[in-house]
Amino acid sequence: MPKASIEAAIRGAERAAAATRVVYEARGAGGWALLLEVLTDNPRRSQHEIRLLLARNGAAMADGARHGFEQKGVVRVAPRDLRGSPVSLEAALEAAVEAGAQDVCREEEEEEEEEEEEEAALKFICETSSLRAVRERLEASGLRPLSATIEYLPRDRVALPEGTREEAERLLQALGDYPDVVNIYHNIQ
Repeated sequence: MPKASIEAAIRGAERAAAATRVVYEARGAGGWALLLEVLTDNPRRSQHEIRLLLARNGAAMADGARHGFEQKGVVRVAPRDLRGSPVSLEAALEAAVEAGAQDVCREEEEEEEEEEEEEAALKFICETSSLRAVRERLEASGLRPLSATIEYLPRDRVALPEGTREEAERLLQALGDYPDVVNIYHNIQ
């Protein structure tokens, strides 16, 4: 391997180690709220570029958008258990009660075409402090956890008219393409 490639990899790792996690709050046309988790080595540049993306797509930075969300632990579980059998929603509810989760639902799929081909994962919601215990109990009960994370879940959903919805979808796509954005949370129905 060339020495220049090794040095470039080391510089890249050093920059990644110096990255900062920032959460930006925004509001879109129609009153919907948006939270962006950003991991960046230059918060000022990221804030400027995200502000431009928002402005170009009918949204703006807004303090207080975070109050429309609550931080929860989310454990995603495969639709089939360790033996390969499908997990019914009733069995998932029983497992949720035993594990200490507050709620369970099917994972919302973005594209309906994928939903027909594959079964949707189950999403167990719990308090952030009990995330690890819930994941361990679900695994002990024979389920296959795929991930366990802390996420911002919307308190209330907002229905948007068709024109505003298309504008919001363009904004979400643009933000998803921005390299520093790690997670996008919104309250669009």
